[in-house]
Amino acid sequence: MVQKLMNVSEISVSGQPNFIIIGAQKCGTTSLYQYLIEHPQIVPGSQKEVHFFDLNFAKGLDWYRQQFKPLSQGLITGEASPYYIFHPLVAQRVYELFPQVKLIALLRNPVERAISHYYHEVRLGFEKLGLEDAIAQESARLKGETAKMVADETYYSYNHQHYTYLSRGIYVEQLKHWMQFFPKEQFLVLPSEKLYNQPNTTLNQVLEFLQLPSYQLTKYDKYNSGEYPAVTQEIRQQLQAYFQPYNQQLEEFLGGKFDW
Repeated sequence: MVQKLMNVSEISVSGQPNFIIIGAQKCGTTSLYQYLIEHPQIVPGSQKEVHFFDLNFAKGLDWYRQQFKPLSQGLITGEASPYYIFHPLVAQRVYELFPQVKLIALLRNPVERAISHYYHEVRLGFEKLGLEDAIAQESARLKGETAKMVADETYYSYNHQHYTYLSRGIYVEQLKHWMQFFPKEQFLVLPSEKLYNQPNTTLNQVLEFLQLPSYQLTKYDKYNSGEYPAVTQEIRQQLQAYFQPYNQQLEEFLGGKFDW
């Protein structure tokens, strides 16, 4: 399968990503991206989150290519937009434009991810409901939104982007969708907890996937990791019960353990 993946010397001059961190949101994508661009052979894009395939697709491919510098041989570049894994149109868009790009997904315990996501939206001023009400209202808020997005690629769903505390944590469905387009060998799927607890080991696992030499980090900052208040045990147990069957399906699908 390696021969099917990208040839760095072929694409390094054309202004396009060699890798994309597709998600998930609140799962350590900022930290991983910052660690990666410390490597001397990885050149950052114009910004970490380009959001071309989800929010900026109408700007066109030339605009996207301009987000990446032309590179000399041996260097690679990429981006990290964590809405990609969840947006219903992104997988096909990426495949049609860059079918050989390498894809990286960080997956965090979905209970912790949901809580972190909720308080992230509260901090930004997008969420006014309490946590329990926001979870209870998610289904109603999302009703029909995905279908509208699929039917009309110009349709923007505010609710789908912001109020998906439960839905974004059903990782198995998102990965199955992506793997309808890309082979499993083109993905590296990692637990966020491993990145948090073993940052340099995890970084070097990613570098091996990208076929780059190993690297020793100079610092282990945790980026964009805002703290949030404690939640009740009742809400936590409710979330654990909700995600448990999906977590089991994920482990069966990927053939690995996540210990959530």
